[in-house]
Amino acid sequence: MADSSFPPSAGTARISISPLSAIRKVVYGVTLATLALMALGSATRVMNAGLSCPDWPLCYGTLVPSAQMNLQVFLEWFHRLVASSIGFIVLGLTAACWRYRKALPGWLPISITLSLGIAILQGLLGGLTVTQLLRFDIVTAHLAVGLLFFCSMAVVSSFIAPYQGTGVAGNLYLYGTVAALCIYVQSVLGALVASRWAVHQCLDIARLCQVLNSHMFTAVPASLSVLLVAYKAWRTAALHPTLRNLARVAVGLLALQVAIGVSTLRLHLQVEWLTVSHQVAGAALFGTLVLFSVVALRDRTQVNRHLFAIPAASGAGVSFHSSPLS
Repeated sequence: MADSSFPPSAGTARISISPLSAIRKVVYGVTLATLALMALGSATRVMNAGLSCPDWPLCYGTLVPSAQMNLQVFLEWFHRLVASSIGFIVLGLTAACWRYRKALPGWLPISITLSLGIAILQGLLGGLTVTQLLRFDIVTAHLAVGLLFFCSMAVVSSFIAPYQGTGVAGNLYLYGTVAALCIYVQSVLGALVASRWAVHQCLDIARLCQVLNSHMFTAVPASLSVLLVAYKAWRTAALHPTLRNLARVAVGLLALQVAIGVSTLRLHLQVEWLTVSHQVAGAALFGTLVLFSVVALRDRTQVNRHLFAIPAASGAGVSFHSSPLS
């Protein structure tokens, strides 16, 4: 209902704004930006640029270290810029969710707030990687928490996306969840391999081979879990095209990840873009499985109409309409 102090004039169209639509777009953007940020972080590490800015949160005591700028300084500085920008966007997104909470699903403000907490933790770990001189356990935790933030945004994206399932997904969400967990563990072990430079040490001086081997051995159950998801999706009749396509994408990313992993190992990590691609493909595979799991859960429970209904609300000059995400 419009504010009575500003009655619409004759012939003036009534403006209708959907907070969920705007928030949905921001969440999608943050999810994709987080994947790009992980690629940038991987490039920073591969190019040995992690300590190019010796202080934190500034770089050489300034916001823009123009006097010291080179490729390595730029990578670290730009990585921090993108990360802080995402953090401020999520902060604004959290405020917007609480501001318009009466016009949103009740779980959404809480979920975004939790994501903000993960983002803050990620930022603190980023600072510690610099102040603690790239200590391997902190670097590994930095990537592990980054993947958790990426997962949280992917989950929210999946739940607020328009979707009307066919109701035949059954237990596919369980298979997808197990596969996502396996890929997450595999990715964290990969971060440990990278942070300890285990490939170089194992191949050159036969040290830390157990770290490298753990990453390689766990690739077997992780790969099998993804293939099982694809098989179950293929065997499910009348499955929604979204789930079928996500399963196909997961298999494609798995094949790409294995091919890149073998190539980087044989080339002793000497091709930087291959090393970066290996981590990015793994993160994309993880995100795809998270999307698959959530969509499969929505398909199974058919929660679209009672969990995602938009409550009616009113404000000055704004009208929020109640409608299911279908």
